[in-house]
Formats: sequence, structure tokens, C-alpha cells
Amino acid sequence: MAEYVNGVNVPFLPVGGVDRLRERTPVEQVPERSFKEVFEKEVQELKISKHAQQRLESRNITLNEADMQKLQTAIDRAQEKGAQDSLVLLRDLAFVVSVRNRTIVTAMDGDRLKENVFTNIDSAVIAE
Repeated sequence: MAEYVNGVNVPFLPVGGVDRLRERTPVEQVPERSFKEVFEKEVQELKISKHAQQRLESRNITLNEADMQKLQTAIDRAQEKGAQDSLVLLRDLAFVVSVRNRTIVTAMDGDRLKENVFTNIDSAVIAE
């Protein structure tokens, strides 16, 4: 008497047969990392809010790896001083950053810097 599971006659054989199963390459194992390691890496990563991403795109602002590193360093410096929300100046760009969340909240280019008043910040950092 045949047994069926989800409409499949059990036991069933793969189309290529069982010999082909041995030919499969083993799945590469990812080295184990502790939750603490993963968490600390995630906490240190700089995030870009959806609003900031929209501003970057609409203003044709592109950030390369060196820019991101400078922003990370600026946020690290602000965090060391106890800052919560900072204005970070990088070249002719300005970023309002949540230091606590390591998140870029918004971004402006040089043209818009002249017209803005920055509120709800407790520090300013010049990224080098």
C-alpha cells in the first residue's frame, strides 16, 4: 500500500537518481560568530535613514567608501564627547546625524546649506 505525503508517493527518488546526490558539492560553512560579535558590528555600522537616502538621491549626492569612513570617524568623535544629535560637515555637504543610533537623518549639499537653520542638534563636527 503506497503512502502519500502532499500528493507525492513516499518514498520517492530524485529524477537524476541517488547517485547524483553524492556528486553535489558540500555547502560552505560560515564560521560561527557569537551574538555579541554580530551585535557589536551592527551597532558600529553607519546607517542611512530612508529620508536621508531620498535626499541623497534627489540632490545627486554620492558617498564613496572614504566619505563613509570619515562620517564614521566624525560620529565616533561626537559619541566620545557625549553628543546625541550632530551636524557633520564633510566637504561642501552637511549631514544631521543621530549619534546614538549611528544614523544619517538628512543630507544637504552646499546650495542648501546657506538657507538652512539647524535645530535639535547638540554638536557640530567637521569630518576630515
